[in-house]
Amino acid sequence: MAALFASGRAVDIVLVVIAVELVWLVRGWRWPLVRAALCLGPGALMLIALRAALIGLDWRWIALPLLASFPLNLADLARRNRQKR
Repeated sequence: MAALFASGRAVDIVLVVIAVELVWLVRGWRWPLVRAALCLGPGALMLIALRAALIGLDWRWIALPLLASFPLNLADLARRNRQKR
């Protein structure tokens, strides 16, 4: 089990689950792709940063997806705020 996490494979499994969830939301629940991507994207990017940290990549490869998740999260919050009104 330790090797599963040390190699980053555990994160890969979770990312596959998120990809399946994206397909399910878009095809099964008929969510627009942008809505589903904004909802799931920040978490997926944070998982990519976690994977980079687990496998010992340079700090830039950890910071980049974390940085990218922030505006995506803000866009999702703005979309949800507009929906409430």
